[in-house]
Amino acid sequence: MAFPNPPYAGSCLCGSVKVRVTALPLLTLACHCRACQKFSASAYSLTTMFPKDSFICSGELVQGGLRSPGRNHYFCKSCMNFIYSRVGDASPRVNVRTSILDNASSFAPFVELMTKYKMPWVTLGLPRGFEEFPDTDAELQSLFDGYASYLDAL
Repeated sequence: MAFPNPPYAGSCLCGSVKVRVTALPLLTLACHCRACQKFSASAYSLTTMFPKDSFICSGELVQGGLRSPGRNHYFCKSCMNFIYSRVGDASPRVNVRTSILDNASSFAPFVELMTKYKMPWVTLGLPRGFEEFPDTDAELQSLFDGYASYLDAL
């Protein structure tokens, strides 16, 4: 089964915010941190990371969530659906909430992050996981490379 080619489209719950992405994802992940658990009202959140320059978002957004330095979370102004986040304004990546994508089922998580906060009953069975966020750019790049190879093999 081949991975779907871009572009990808998506929207918030009410349809006021629409997204379009014109590049393949860099990485898909499940995050088990407490913030993601609370944001998603679930045991973990699903994120699909894309190059920032490939991401187009239209509609009214508000910033919310944890307003820690360098972390920006964007929500639909109407329905408050979590749309995406950025870690650092200079980051070349955008973290899209996988569930807002029209073909979300195609973006299965490749890696689990923040597993030290994982609910004990969660079993995703992924072979790759980190107790915290990868420490170095080299570790993150290794994940990007591994995911690209995974997509090529599909």
